Amino acid sequence: MPESIIDRCEARGLRLTDQRRTIARVLEDAADHPDVEQLHARAAAIDPRISIATVYRTVKLFEEAGILDRHEFGPAPGPARARYEDADREHHDHLIDLTTGEVMEFVDPEIEELQERIAARLGYRLKGHRLELYGVPLSRGGVRR
Repeated sequence: MPESIIDRCEARGLRLTDQRRTIARVLEDAADHPDVEQLHARAAAIDPRISIATVYRTVKLFEEAGILDRHEFGPAPGPARARYEDADREHHDHLIDLTTGEVMEFVDPEIEELQERIAARLGYRLKGHRLELYGVPLSRGGVRR
């Protein structure tokens, strides 16, 4: 399977303008889960002609093509905003800091195995899941990443 967002767009026959290519590269380079406004700021820094409307249309197109995953993480400071990440990334879960809105990715083999066991106990073979944990940092004496 093609690896880059641009490769996957081309493989699906999506028309890629220069602006869409720039947005795709910004998404590939994102180490976080940017919302449309953040994507726009990053893309417009590369190409000032990119409008926020173009970013909205592009993420919708990429999402509908299965190239991007849209997340609407729950309670966090400020209004809830859809955030995006490459749909072809390795599986991971999310921990959302309720004080800052920061989204941390993690993989825990024990959680993965527990989910498989729960599904089997209920008579199902797990085909996928999405886990979001919400928390606040422990006190200064606690463990924080």
